[in-house]
Amino acid sequence: MIYQTYQHNVALAKAEIQRLSKAINQNSLARLAVILGGGALLFYSFQQNSIGLVLGLTLFIVLLFAFLVNRQSKLEKHREGQQAFLRVNENELELAKHRKTIYSEGGTFEDGKHPYTSDLDIFGPFSLFTLLNRCATGMGVLQLADWLRKAASKGEILERQSAAKEIANDLEWSQRFQSKLIFNLGQEWEAKAFLQKYFIDSALQFGNAFMRLYVTVAPFILLAGVFYSVFVQPIWGLVIGLALIHLFWTLGMAGRVGLFSSKIDKVGQVLMAYAEGIACIEGRSFKAAKLKAAQEKLLIDDTKLSRAFKELATLINHLDARNNMLMGALLNMLFLWDFKYVMKIVQWKEKYQGQVLIAFDVVSEFEAINSLAILQRNHPDWATPVLLDNPLTDIISTKGINHPLISTNTAVANDYNSEKHAIALITGSNMAGKSTFLRTIGINAVLAYAGAVTCSQSFILPIHQLITYMRIKDSLNESTSTFKAELDRMKYILETVEQDKKSFFLIDEMLRGTNSVDKYLGSRAIIKKLIAYEAKGMVATHDLQLATLAEEYPGKVQNYHFDIQVKEGEMLFDYKLKDGKCTIFNASMLLKGIGVDVES
Repeated sequence: MIYQTYQHNVALAKAEIQRLSKAINQNSLARLAVILGGGALLFYSFQQNSIGLVLGLTLFIVLLFAFLVNRQSKLEKHREGQQAFLRVNENELELAKHRKTIYSEGGTFEDGKHPYTSDLDIFGPFSLFTLLNRCATGMGVLQLADWLRKAASKGEILERQSAAKEIANDLEWSQRFQSKLIFNLGQEWEAKAFLQKYFIDSALQFGNAFMRLYVTVAPFILLAGVFYSVFVQPIWGLVIGLALIHLFWTLGMAGRVGLFSSKIDKVGQVLMAYAEGIACIEGRSFKAAKLKAAQEKLLIDDTKLSRAFKELATLINHLDARNNMLMGALLNMLFLWDFKYVMKIVQWKEKYQGQVLIAFDVVSEFEAINSLAILQRNHPDWATPVLLDNPLTDIISTKGINHPLISTNTAVANDYNSEKHAIALITGSNMAGKSTFLRTIGINAVLAYAGAVTCSQSFILPIHQLITYMRIKDSLNESTSTFKAELDRMKYILETVEQDKKSFFLIDEMLRGTNSVDKYLGSRAIIKKLIAYEAKGMVATHDLQLATLAEEYPGKVQNYHFDIQVKEGEMLFDYKLKDGKCTIFNASMLLKGIGVDVES
């Protein structure tokens, strides 16, 4: 079972982190010992009056210390990787137990005016997004949210299904990719927008045609002067004078070069942080068309973008040599070092900046697909939905469908088929399961349209435009009563189904904000309007009188119900969808349970 694998990974990661922490501490002590011991040895060697011994010990101590510094860096980087891997696996266990996640819950996407997201618990705490999201980058979060807010085309959905299936079968790659990007959690800025801003910054523009030409030939001019002075006639004054001109020229532009250096350092840090995640994508051979197409965007003239990132890091390191005053002065005198590497970085930017920005789109797409893949891996018994072609004529058919946010220990599966009707009218007693069933169909349709697996044994459906009418709220800010809010929502639904015949509505107990007579008459009129518009969907209601519409419109409306069983005075809910209208209601029994007797 996959959760046993997660537990095993947690145990392995904790053991490895403990081992690495011990090794890091030992390495730190070894560095201290080299400093203290090396100082003592050097003091001893000076007393021996042996230059060879002093030089040999100095070289040995420097090399040994450099080795320990490098080893410490590698150990700490390895530990950071293991800590990220630990967080990834612990998060899976925490999500399964408590529905809590280190990733975004999508609260910023909550929108009461959206066709369905608010009613179907798509965003926010304990939502579908909480269950699904494994995107660490802001763009990945936005990408996945967009997939849940709007149905894709059938071709796009099939491509996502294929891509998610491939990654679902590769746990090692999936978690390594997650671990490389988890550093983004908590970032207050978006990397792509950050880089776009920097790439157009005038401070990252440098040089002109003359400077580019002269910086290229300057070392050769100096070298020619040296050879001429040695082999023909001494002109050392001219050579030194030219070198000093180079030095003063670079000093005169040191402020602009420093500003350039500070900005490109930030760019380099961002790109190198993403480099390993991008290398994960580049380093795997994919079969799914969507994954291959995205991967190919990371190639520039057969050069992998992660290598381009490393090239930039090398250029930045060379430019940073200017920070050593003595070395920087010599390099600038001989090679105009600052100008040379600033212009090399400008050339790098001109060559790669377009692809660099595209890389962030690729990463976000892989994150979104990986989220779908993890859902599939965690729920291997969930079904890949079958998408039909014509929402005007094709049916919805599902077996063993459950709500994905309800625990498997308490969830009750249902079957449904819309072959013989356009509108399912579902009656039933309080708390019997009507509203949950509507949300079950809706939220699984959202999963299907995003390219994910669904919480069912099978789910066959066309691509509808979902619209819902469930949680209607008043608004103090907009001075809107509950009934006015209901009217506004119903107006929206009627206009939508009239204009878009691909719509599928889910309506739960309409017109709750008025009296029972108006409620019945209004609800009946609305359903008749929906029938006239040839609309498709489901209506859940307590109003048993509405069930007569099935007789008036055979083939258009079909009755279903949820009921209760009463045994020895106790109400038992089975939460099973049944044919026909409901005949058992429980309000009086529920009231009696709190000490209120209802007259017969």
